[in-house]
Amino acid sequence: MKFEPVAGRARLRIAEAARRRYLDILASVYIYNEHRGYTSIDRVLAGVRARHPEAHEFIAAIEKHRRDERQHYLMFKRWFEDKSEMPYLVDSTCGHIDRLIRLTFGCGIDALDTSEIIGSAALFNKLCRIILLTEQRGMRQVDILLRSPLMTSDRRLVKIFKVIERDEPSHWLPYEKWLAENDGGRPTRGERLADAFVHKTLLTVKLPALYLNPRLPRRTAWQDADEEPSSLH
Repeated sequence: MKFEPVAGRARLRIAEAARRRYLDILASVYIYNEHRGYTSIDRVLAGVRARHPEAHEFIAAIEKHRRDERQHYLMFKRWFEDKSEMPYLVDSTCGHIDRLIRLTFGCGIDALDTSEIIGSAALFNKLCRIILLTEQRGMRQVDILLRSPLMTSDRRLVKIFKVIERDEPSHWLPYEKWLAENDGGRPTRGERLADAFVHKTLLTVKLPALYLNPRLPRRTAWQDADEEPSSLH
């Protein structure tokens, strides 16, 4: 009987370590996606400004989208900094937009010819549909996380996800409006299936693999370490 309190404390320590690891991996995936988001939007924004300079409202909406993604990245960065830790090193296989672009355009984001896409109404509408799907998926996932006892055990993360929840509708609605006004259509069945596949495999394959990998390294530098100061605002 004397050993029961000790065993109980050991179980609590194990459970707490498991919770912290889960939250660290979750935040590592999110900080990757937020950084990938605003740096990718930079290219879309430059293209729209060049091709559709008259689309003031749409450009302003994309600019806000970019600012929000950057701010979300910084919130996760501060969360890690306050813990004196770096995010885990995750790659494009954890990026929803990375994998969705690859499935629908046949190449990675960095290989996309932005000039060609912006210059083609059909290709640009397709890109807008992919962004729309990604942002809507993100909104639904945040709703789920805000109901998760594991995530809500960390008040700082709850505040971060509450900000994301507030911002998310303004990220996909402008693309939906653009598509409606420019005969861009709704996301196709193939695009929706690709989105569902990416989401399912991320949750059931990639995230568990990260969690169970005892040798998963942490980053040694922040994602924005090499960015020009002018690009950080």
